[in-house]
Amino acid sequence: MKLLSSPTRITAALQTTVPGLTIEAVAETGSTNADLLTRLDGLRGPVLLVADQQNAGRGRAGRTWHSERGASLTFSLAWPVRVPLQALVGLPLAIGVALAEVLAAQGIAVQLKWPNDVLADGSKLAGILIETAVDRQPGTRLWAVIGIGINLVENTALAARIGLPVAALPDARAIDRDQLLAVLLGHLCQTLQEFEEYGFAAFAARWNALHLHRGQPVCIIDHGQTVFEGIAVGVDAQGRLLLDTPEGRRSVVAGDVSLRPVKA
Repeated sequence: MKLLSSPTRITAALQTTVPGLTIEAVAETGSTNADLLTRLDGLRGPVLLVADQQNAGRGRAGRTWHSERGASLTFSLAWPVRVPLQALVGLPLAIGVALAEVLAAQGIAVQLKWPNDVLADGSKLAGILIETAVDRQPGTRLWAVIGIGINLVENTALAARIGLPVAALPDARAIDRDQLLAVLLGHLCQTLQEFEEYGFAAFAARWNALHLHRGQPVCIIDHGQTVFEGIAVGVDAQGRLLLDTPEGRRSVVAGDVSLRPVKA
């Protein structure tokens, strides 16, 4: 089976220099995140792994990311980070900004839903899952494995299966997948370097400018229970969601909580 993505073409189109970067592609796998996590001990530098189809892709809180050949762009980037684990709290939001900025440059207007969803016209277009682990190499490095899934074409069966509206890229079949991946990869690498240098504070204003629920009533769900309700203000310099509640302003750390708009 011919691969939909070509590491050679992606490399040729990449305009960002990243020392030690490796680009790999597979036709089918369970999860690109899981694959890279099992290989950390043998990695020498950043690795992008793109799969035409994932059969066991993962989202936040143990959810499944549904991926079908040709219908989505699914990939993971293993990155050796130069900051401690506690400094990575806002990283999913910074990655969301990077995705939004690349899509905007392609003429696709998107908004961000806290903490890690990219939406178009209120429907989910892309999702992000970041997992961290420490390798067992001499010196011991901390890695962030950043998994991203982008819906390329409309999929009514997928929307019915997950019970949520799903967006897709306009004219996706005319998009050069490898060119798009190269642009995404370059911007992601630049984002990671900027994040390591300045933290999420460098991204907060950019994230807030794309905030889907800013000024709207929302509730925060934890394990199926509403724990907070209030007006979404935005995020702070650490990536915490700020809510104005009857008891005053609260800040919410992502973890496994979810945000839902409050229906009128």
